[in-house]
Amino acid sequence: MSKAFTREPSGDDDEQDEAPAGLPPGTKNYMRPSGFAALREERDHLLRVERPKVVEIVSWAAGNGDRSENGDYLYGKKRLREIDRRIRFLTKRLESAVVVDPAQQTRHDRVYFGATVTYANARDQEITVTIVGIDEADMDRGLISWISPVARALLKAEIGDQVHLRSPGGVEILEVLEIRYADASSASQPARSSVT
Repeated sequence: MSKAFTREPSGDDDEQDEAPAGLPPGTKNYMRPSGFAALREERDHLLRVERPKVVEIVSWAAGNGDRSENGDYLYGKKRLREIDRRIRFLTKRLESAVVVDPAQQTRHDRVYFGATVTYANARDQEITVTIVGIDEADMDRGLISWISPVARALLKAEIGDQVHLRSPGGVEILEVLEIRYADASSASQPARSSVT
């Protein structure tokens, strides 16, 4: 049988799943200055450190002869494709970024991008989250994407407002307790959740 018909899957589909979810069509890629800096730092590290190391290994492995059974060469080429894919992704994200500094927000009475919001849910739990860009979201640190259902429900709300969070389980009422616009780049503490 021809080798063309027995080709093993390359596993590239699994690598695609590692990329963060895309933005909905027609939306801007809002990002805090610290998020922009982190993406740029990751891209620069890949370009200046990781990629040259892998290129050196692939070059060395290619000089060792038969490439079809050369693990260093095959793995190196695969890793090089992963790095190049991530560099392209980061470059596109940085090019499309709209950097918004929460410290420059003049309206502190409403929830906008970059706000740190404490709200109470229907179970009287107080939860604190910071609304950030899609590439910065990290629920363990209390950072939620501005396009998440919770953030969308909270946007433009004021202290004391009750907003409706639509979820697969039904509609939940959230009450806004506090809004802060401190330097949101330092909001690295975990989401606070407490029963009162």
